[in-house]
Amino acid sequence: MDTPAVESHRGDRNPSLIRISDFDFSYGDKQALFDINMDIAEHEVTAFIGPSGCGKSTLLRCINRMNDLIESARIDRGKVEVNGLDIYDERVDATELRKRIGMVFQKSNPFPKSIYENVIYGLRIQGINRKSELDETVERCLKGAALWEEVKDRLDTSGLSLSGGQQQRLCIARAMAVGPDVLLMDEPCSALDPVATAKIEELIHELKNDYTIVIVTHNMQQAARVSDRTAFFYMGNLIEMNATDQIFMSPDKEQTEAYISGRFG
Repeated sequence: MDTPAVESHRGDRNPSLIRISDFDFSYGDKQALFDINMDIAEHEVTAFIGPSGCGKSTLLRCINRMNDLIESARIDRGKVEVNGLDIYDERVDATELRKRIGMVFQKSNPFPKSIYENVIYGLRIQGINRKSELDETVERCLKGAALWEEVKDRLDTSGLSLSGGQQQRLCIARAMAVGPDVLLMDEPCSALDPVATAKIEELIHELKNDYTIVIVTHNMQQAARVSDRTAFFYMGNLIEMNATDQIFMSPDKEQTEAYISGRFG
């Protein structure tokens, strides 16, 4: 994954890290995505919005091949490239790919292990066991996830003992520990209260300095707060993608304006 990044066609944006081209995707006989074309810039937050069933989570899971785990899922045509690499090339190992493209799910899913072991789980799998390296990773990632000060004196307690918001930040720390380039977040705040949501949103702002972030959210106010660019999906189609301010203040497409204003969806 060290191929040079594909350059964006727009000089005012960061280089593109993810490029999706002419992408069609189906579950069995049901086509879920139609002719998706988009560039996602590195070190930006890109939000996917749209009504339930519009394809936004499906596309998110295509970016790290999570849909490979669904028997009926298939690509009909097109490419997903990350850093210039076609991630569906038969030579690409999906497990290795997911180390570079971390994922945080809608419901926090800490393992029934200590906070410490939750963070370094991926490193353990890779056979990394040197205590100094593991200790450094735990501190760095918990600080990066804005959780260190809250848990540094109880790293040996279960990750399941944390509050919902803390558990979600622990899952973010766990995703960070294996050194990804991209963090995918599928409705990361939907199960959290407003205080915990605000902490996650603040964290997302900080994390984009080190990661490229793609977030699926049903909360349009959240998309407006956290993202640099927003993509609006409807019935498996990408209707419009633009700078977030443009999408929310002056969208190009009437369908986008109708959804943003609450006239449908």
